[in-house]
Amino acid sequence: MNTKAEKIRAASIDPAYYQAVTEAIRTQAVKLLTEETVVAVVGYFPGRRQGTAIPALVTTPEQAEKLIFSPACVNNLTLFLTKAKKGVLKKGRVAIIAKGCDMRALAGLMGESQVKREEIFTIGIACAGVFGSGADRTGNLSEANIARKCRECSVHLPEGADLLVGTLPELSELTPLEAEEMARIEALPQAERWAFWKEHFTRCIRCMACRQVCPFCYCEQCLCDKNRPQAVESSPRPAGNMAWHIVRAMHLAGRCGGCAECERVCPMDIPLNLLNRRMAQELKELYDYEASTTPQEKGPLARYQEDDDESFIK
Repeated sequence: MNTKAEKIRAASIDPAYYQAVTEAIRTQAVKLLTEETVVAVVGYFPGRRQGTAIPALVTTPEQAEKLIFSPACVNNLTLFLTKAKKGVLKKGRVAIIAKGCDMRALAGLMGESQVKREEIFTIGIACAGVFGSGADRTGNLSEANIARKCRECSVHLPEGADLLVGTLPELSELTPLEAEEMARIEALPQAERWAFWKEHFTRCIRCMACRQVCPFCYCEQCLCDKNRPQAVESSPRPAGNMAWHIVRAMHLAGRCGGCAECERVCPMDIPLNLLNRRMAQELKELYDYEASTTPQEKGPLARYQEDDDESFIK
């Protein structure tokens, strides 16, 4: 008899689920464009290689017939709605395909007045998961190739979307690798935790891919690129690397939607999502605040209240 773990390893998502989601997306996109409800749809096209997909901006019903959704649709498309990518979209209401983690980013951008709710039509996806970085993409989505973030996802059915497409298949319980790794790191003595992150940050080459792919790095000019005054050393040296990653982690605290795009694109395999999740945990424990799929007021680090805890002031 198989053990529970063996059953989980054998489980995989039926491709028919993704085909049904694809057909629903195409139907709705064609309708929205034909009726001129939106001027464009931000979605996914098949990539050139098997098991890949690329972001796509479609403006005609004919183009909409090529949209897909598959385990290869890993990109957080909300990135293309930000000021950092200004000029990508035409003026007018835009539809966007959004997984649950993407919806949290979109809600955060709305809460920070970067995107207006009335200008966006959201097509939420009942998402069973996507491929992990570097995983084998020749077969069905399974425990062997699913992204780490998807193992413990809490937003398979995103709330707040204008339209939800797809029927979520039965999902097997998977080992939460990131939660286990966070617990392991937390159990280390402080000096060893510091050494853990120092070793990872030392490898950073300062390519800024993490910044470029993050929806919340929407500033048109980043202070960390400037040398007059220089807030953070720009060359890939240990001190500057440490400052960059700590500043960015603090900047994302309470805002990160958990899409893990920063970790996916990092060429040095730095576990950035672990750091972002740890900061999110701090915000939850200290302020009972966490990123949501619906717009919220500014997070606790972006506003002041008279009853804020001031015990840290000595």
